[in-house]
Amino acid sequence: MLRRSLINVVSVCVLTAVVIAAVKGAQSPEAQTGRALSSSKPKVRAITGFVRLDQLRYREQIAAALSVLRKVKVEFEAAGYEVESVRITTQPVGELVKGMSNSDALGFLKKLDDLSVAENFLPNVGPAMLRDSDDPKVMRLFAEVLSKLPNIEGSAIVAADDGLHWKVIRESAVLVRYVAENSAHSQGNFNFTATAMLQPYAPFFPGSYHTGAGERFAIGFEGASVVQEVFARTGGDREATSRELASALTRHAQLAELIGNRVALATGWKYMGVDPTPAPLGDVSIADAVERYTRGKFGSSGTMTAAMVITSAVKAVPVTQVGYSGLMVPVLEDKLLAQRWAEGRYNIDSLLAYSAVCGTGLDTVPLPGDITEEQLARIFGDMATLAWKWRKPLSARLLPVYGKRPGERTEFSDPYLFNTILHPLP
Repeated sequence: MLRRSLINVVSVCVLTAVVIAAVKGAQSPEAQTGRALSSSKPKVRAITGFVRLDQLRYREQIAAALSVLRKVKVEFEAAGYEVESVRITTQPVGELVKGMSNSDALGFLKKLDDLSVAENFLPNVGPAMLRDSDDPKVMRLFAEVLSKLPNIEGSAIVAADDGLHWKVIRESAVLVRYVAENSAHSQGNFNFTATAMLQPYAPFFPGSYHTGAGERFAIGFEGASVVQEVFARTGGDREATSRELASALTRHAQLAELIGNRVALATGWKYMGVDPTPAPLGDVSIADAVERYTRGKFGSSGTMTAAMVITSAVKAVPVTQVGYSGLMVPVLEDKLLAQRWAEGRYNIDSLLAYSAVCGTGLDTVPLPGDITEEQLARIFGDMATLAWKWRKPLSARLLPVYGKRPGERTEFSDPYLFNTILHPLP
């Protein structure tokens, strides 16, 4: 057994070295064969660890988790990648604070929030409700958390294999309305999403969650730059473009898998996989990538085809995949998406239509401040219905802006949110 383990370690190390060498040499003519490959490396958006915390030992457990996740970070940095964030997802918040009074639970979560700043990680406390039978009091607690604490993120599961969770949908609407009214700039809802058909161990926040024993990790890239580069140099051949994009995404995903397996062997943690969804941020824009493909504005004819091309390429990446594994269209995190929203080029119905062929959902969607709980519930319900019908992971992160009306501009202060114009509900 010892000899076999040593062989496995050596094999992973050799394979990792080969892939790292290939990535480092990708810009040289000698390293390129056939079609040109993506010349730049996407950021590693998320190295996410999954832990089960004990109320008395959480600091020690967090420190142990960070030791593992930072090993992954060092491996990526040695290969020339920039790592944007290290993240920790705990068991669902109701289990995390079980037995505590409301005030004690808020105090405990405040300590966790403060620790995340001191140790430079992003914290997620999983779904406040996983099913209709869960106690809605946890959602009310989590609404307070989102309104008062700036860093903790979380979710609610509005659809799963057992069907649509209409009680969770209603409670999610109540939560979003409360947080819009009670958080600074209505910004607390940036840290909450309602998820549908999303499996555990997704690396991207706020939908990330798990219900297991912990000591797991997963990886996600900020890969919209790869799509931008591929679409900038390819023509309108849908299948050829999808194949080239899959090839470009594969190079980075395979390195992630090799690094993940290597760290797993060294630490005893389990590597769960990579989410190849090409996440955007700022000028690393999925809207820009789509426009390079369609030669038109995002939202015009051809946008759905581009969404399918991207999603098909993502699904073709031959690694262990987790999370959304599709297309991410966060309205306010992508600078050009925010601009096209202001111009009225697309709306909620457009995003739901694109979600029929990709893993979009409704991400960071700005809404007028007078939206009612009933209207919010209908939007959550539409997203959940679509996800459940097609058995695909979708989410809805809705951002009503209290006191703002259609035609007015948002005033978010988060550096990752780009302000835009609010529109009437369709």
